[in-house]
Amino acid sequence: MDLTDHAAVVTGAASGIGRATALSLAEAGADVVVADRQAEPREGGQPTHERIADETDADAVFVECDVTNYDQLVAAVEAADRFGGISILVNNAGIVTQGPFVEVTPEEYDRLLNVNARGSFFAAQVAAQRMLENDRDGRIVNVSSTAGIEGGPGTVTYSMSKGAVRLMTYALAAELGPEGIRVNAVHPGLTETAMTSEDVPLVGTEAGEQMEQTIPLRRAGQPDEIADAITFLASDRASYVNGESLVVDGGMTSS
Repeated sequence: MDLTDHAAVVTGAASGIGRATALSLAEAGADVVVADRQAEPREGGQPTHERIADETDADAVFVECDVTNYDQLVAAVEAADRFGGISILVNNAGIVTQGPFVEVTPEEYDRLLNVNARGSFFAAQVAAQRMLENDRDGRIVNVSSTAGIEGGPGTVTYSMSKGAVRLMTYALAAELGPEGIRVNAVHPGLTETAMTSEDVPLVGTEAGEQMEQTIPLRRAGQPDEIADAITFLASDRASYVNGESLVVDGGMTSS
């Protein structure tokens, strides 16, 4: 999966799946814009852009980016110009909430939809505009979730937002495909990140262990395993894959 001469923008790339994805793309040869609200990874350690510089032959830069801020999305995409212009976008930034449907407040709803759905929409729009201007074959990979395929109790708002990302993927693939831009989605299942250990504590809890028993592989996924799927979709190995959902969940949704 040689991505030499490609420039990627990965949102939410400081931590978790985004961090693993940025490193995976760099290992394949892509230069990377690490776009996130902060450079420091939630799991600790060296910032992603510094790890890329130290551990790979690729270049990287950090750009402060809140995906709900349109101007910051534009700045993140423009930052890829130093690497020849964006050809890969990974829409990874996202948040999760959990709780009874009847207790969701308008403020909570707006925040989650703004980050997960609106942020992905406008990041894709800005990236596509630049890809078309540069006349480059583009690749957009949207990180949805198994919750965007099968909704569950306590995650109605999150499921809505990820379902929106899934359907946006299909619509964009149909619209942008004739222009040489492939759009696909990855749907992670339970994955061990700060989101699932702190924001909505599952991994390492009794509830998480019960969930793992519903997964045929009987474990949570690792960020690197999701990143490998994203890198595949961004590569020429997936040159005829467009408008698809790649589910990476250990078989949970198939059981």
